[in-house]
Amino acid sequence: MPRSTYRVPARAKRKKILKQAKGFYGRRKSNFKLAKEAVDHAGQYSYAHRKDKKSLFRSLWTVRINAAARELGTTYSRLIAGLKKAGIELDRKILADLAFSDAAAFAKVVEATK
Repeated sequence: MPRSTYRVPARAKRKKILKQAKGFYGRRKSNFKLAKEAVDHAGQYSYAHRKDKKSLFRSLWTVRINAAARELGTTYSRLIAGLKKAGIELDRKILADLAFSDAAAFAKVVEATK
């Protein structure tokens, strides 16, 4: 009986890693040993940064809301407090989108909080 080898699956595994390393600098894109290490680290960074992305977007929305609110004569904290008091349930993502794309609608929301 002929000897069985693991050649095809092993090659497929290496090709998968090298495909993931496409675009890396130097031998990290072509040398399997270096590519495997780089891909592993890239995966760790992408996992951690998927978690960070949520807080980064929330802070971006806060900055946009604050900038638009100050143009209308109020501050971010007063606007959020006014929204809660008025019972208007708009989240920060929607408020930031209104402030960015539809200034007239955002101005009406700010008027409702005063």
